[in-house]
Amino acid sequence: MIKNGEIFSGSSDLSEKLNIGINKDKIEFIGSSIPEHKKSIDADGYIVTPGFIDLHTHSDISFLVDPEADSKLTQGVTFELVGNCGMSFCAPLNSFSKQTLSDRLSKYDKKIEINWNNFNGWLNVIESNKPTVNIAAQLGHGVLRSYVMGMEAISATPDHIEDMKKILKDSIDQGILGFSTGLWYAPGSYSHTEEIVEITKVVAENDLLYSSHIRSESDDASGLFPAHAEAIEIGRRTGCKIQISHVKSVGPKFWGRGGELIEGMYRAREEGIDVAGDQYPYEWSSTPTSGCMFPRWSLEGGREKTLERLRDKNLRNKIKSETVNYINRFHGSSGCVLAEFSNDKSLEGMNLSEISEKFGCSPEEAAMRLYEISEGSFVLHSMEEKDVDEIGNCDIIAVASDGNSLRNKGPLSSGKPHPRSYGTNSRFIENMVVNKKLVPLGKAINRMTSLPASRLGLKNRGELKKGYFADINIFKPEEIKENATYVNPHQYSTGMKYVLVNGQIALENGKKLPGRYGRVIRNKES
Repeated sequence: MIKNGEIFSGSSDLSEKLNIGINKDKIEFIGSSIPEHKKSIDADGYIVTPGFIDLHTHSDISFLVDPEADSKLTQGVTFELVGNCGMSFCAPLNSFSKQTLSDRLSKYDKKIEINWNNFNGWLNVIESNKPTVNIAAQLGHGVLRSYVMGMEAISATPDHIEDMKKILKDSIDQGILGFSTGLWYAPGSYSHTEEIVEITKVVAENDLLYSSHIRSESDDASGLFPAHAEAIEIGRRTGCKIQISHVKSVGPKFWGRGGELIEGMYRAREEGIDVAGDQYPYEWSSTPTSGCMFPRWSLEGGREKTLERLRDKNLRNKIKSETVNYINRFHGSSGCVLAEFSNDKSLEGMNLSEISEKFGCSPEEAAMRLYEISEGSFVLHSMEEKDVDEIGNCDIIAVASDGNSLRNKGPLSSGKPHPRSYGTNSRFIENMVVNKKLVPLGKAINRMTSLPASRLGLKNRGELKKGYFADINIFKPEEIKENATYVNPHQYSTGMKYVLVNGQIALENGKKLPGRYGRVIRNKES
């Protein structure tokens, strides 16, 4: 029994002082009376909310490496959707993608046998590991395309598309909750709109979610606004639910224009297109070196082909000249901070200006030299506060991290990742609700609970209702603190009094308890 709490149901902006009875993993009672119970939590003076749902994460391998990955749990996240940006690294697997996954896992110095090829096998492994939070998966278009077509910059034939649709249908049968694209990243960037439309029709037929890291977030050949329009057009032509991933406005040409993106989404909704988005509330973004520094044409064919081009003097000079434009989008070289570089950890936390001084070359040359050694990742000062605030104050924008479940010790504590993995939800409450007072508390709760639940079609999570699973947070908003920083990101958020996952107390008085109560959620169970 949870007694005397100020209940925000998730579906309403308003709260009510009520009691909640829990039996096993579900809510059995909500009301003013106090039925007989064995154990109680006195929530007087606290608010009680559904557990937060993170629609956009990259925790695909986190719970393979360490099932105690709890950076999300400590900020009240009880449900993660993985397989975003077209990157479902763990499934489906052929010889190429299995080797790619093995390479990714190897940096954690932990031997993990990859004995599966599809979603069913991988999800079974996650389930047997007992994750700290609930996990659901999407199929990533980039992985799907490379599975069928390799990494070449070619158009999909009708046979290619049929093969991709078949794998998608099989993956839906195995429990995925959606389909994602990363149209900025290779090989998704080689696709035409028609290819995505045809594949997404399968998603629409099954009433699942299509989420997209769109083709551009700045002034590339496609451009930010045409990229938004493409996502909306896919919704127009398929009838699918469209989720625009991490809505943002990047680079000097688009700073200050975030509100125009929101206006376009609302116009589409007036037309009957089911489009919404999500955001991590930071001015800084993060992505692999190749994804943020180099022109798309230089990435055709995969890493080895890119390295070949870098060895060609003329092509290297061409890549270098275009890399300057990318660096300028991030407030210059000082706004590009190396977050992860396993080959030389002494460079982690240094910005590109500092690295270029150390290397004795220009920042753009330094970026290329880093990539020649190894693929790493950068944290990038790509946005401005005005746009973050304006987008963050929109009712159709869910709060989502674009991060991973990590841990402040062990193999998941390496590097200097973006603090969003430890602090997204906490930052939103602390900054947008409490400090700036831009978003009313009730609306903020909705955008972390019932809104993402509705996007995923979850019928039994995301709200405090009788018969719903008991994923529950208890806290005081003014006590919520994001402690992770860019300099020291591996710090848990604080302020959560209790977090319950499937009816079990996973965090008490801010401390994680022994036991892992998360589950794998498949579409037939949602």
